[in-house]
Amino acid sequence: MNFSKQDSIYMARAIELAKKGWFTTRANPRVGCVIVKNDQIISEGWHEKAGLDHAEINAINNASQDLTGATVYVTLEPCSHFGKKPPCALALAKAGIVKVICAMQDPNPLVAGKGIAQLIEAGIQVETGLMELEATQLNSGFINRMTLGLPRVVIKSAISLDGKIAMASGESQWITGEQARADVQQLRAESCAIITGTGTVINDNPSLNVRDTKFLNKSYFEQPLRVVIDSQGLLDADAKIFQQQGEVWLVTGNWQNKNYPANVNQEIVDTNEFGNVDLYQLLLQLADRGINQVLVEAGSGLAAAFLERGLADELVVYMAPKILGSSAMSAYQLPFDKMSQSIGVDLKDVRHFGDDLKLSYSVKK
Repeated sequence: MNFSKQDSIYMARAIELAKKGWFTTRANPRVGCVIVKNDQIISEGWHEKAGLDHAEINAINNASQDLTGATVYVTLEPCSHFGKKPPCALALAKAGIVKVICAMQDPNPLVAGKGIAQLIEAGIQVETGLMELEATQLNSGFINRMTLGLPRVVIKSAISLDGKIAMASGESQWITGEQARADVQQLRAESCAIITGTGTVINDNPSLNVRDTKFLNKSYFEQPLRVVIDSQGLLDADAKIFQQQGEVWLVTGNWQNKNYPANVNQEIVDTNEFGNVDLYQLLLQLADRGINQVLVEAGSGLAAAFLERGLADELVVYMAPKILGSSAMSAYQLPFDKMSQSIGVDLKDVRHFGDDLKLSYSVKK
């Protein structure tokens, strides 16, 4: 498909609009839409939150002039089914749109080409594939859930130069500096759920919530779901993570008869042969609740378990210019003794945060 330079400019604007919903769409994809008529942008819209109008509907409603004969640039195929809202494809046809350029097809099986077919049936010209890579990067978690049935899993670690996350005593505050810790707030804010384990809760007693006001002050922002894996029933109800606003899952293999706060839901998940919560089954349950991306903030045991089971998609490592020594705790407690067991990663990005480095890796599968 041949697209013009001007087409790319309009789609780039649609992608920028989609990013406005980066921290709020949660279960839904991030989508932006631009409407062009007579070579001028006449309206724009983006999706803000699940349950609210989609990007195309917002763009239609924001228009101050007749849309007959206009072209739509949208980052994702318009929906074709009745969900919480009517189909966008029908709304575009009703508005008099004559051409739709989609960056990518919707991976949702409920749509997956049906929206395009509905547009064509209504007499609208449709083209796809413009800036598809950039569009997929908007919604890697949503695409993962729609195609694989699992959320995207990002493991965050703060390590020393020699790959340690804590002293042998468990002391870990603080390995990294203030700027790196502030960046973690963004990682949390863009995640649908944060997973941790009993070791982290007992040793650090963290809140694992978003505290930065630049996220808290955004319209429609909600705290990510916090998921605490407690296979052995070790945690008390007064742990700080249970006392914060927002929903918390306490994940166990058996019901725990403790008086947890009202926002804490006990979720029973199948256990493996060692009596530990089966992480694959947990991810399936999270995906079933519309969780697109999870952030694992945990100790070396739980982080390693996600890696060993092939469930991790990305590593985000904050490396501090410190050496903690040979008796300190390693980042990933993996019982490997052969090079063939090693897990490969690809470096995606490197950034400075004060004296610390942020290294982002995709995990080879």
